[in-house]
Amino acid sequence: QVQLVESGGGLVQVGGSLNLSCAASRDIFRSSAVSNRMAWYRQAPGERRELAAEITSDGTTSYADSVKGRFTIARDSTLNTIHLQMNSLKPEDTAAYYCYARLGRDVYTEYWGQGTQVTVSS
Repeated sequence: QVQLVESGGGLVQVGGSLNLSCAASRDIFRSSAVSNRMAWYRQAPGERRELAAEITSDGTTSYADSVKGRFTIARDSTLNTIHLQMNSLKPEDTAAYYCYARLGRDVYTEYWGQGTQVTVSS
């Protein structure tokens, strides 16, 4: 079992920045776990949950088109924490942001955090 704890959400004005963090209760990115990945999803009211950014065990990152060039996902040396640096925030970035972890490849297990709210005011 893996617990994911998010932090860093809040209220920010248009054009501002926020940094989200997600700490997992166990190592996700150890060298033997080449298929593991962590990500940030987001869900606005009345909308489907969508992938915002993802990072894999080898450090490969991917982003939704809507956040490319503004958001940066990174992991730190603890092997169990990721961050999402969000710059140039727009009202349409307002959503609940959820941390996600997937362990394994062909047979895998998924975990979700409780979510942290990001509100961008105009």
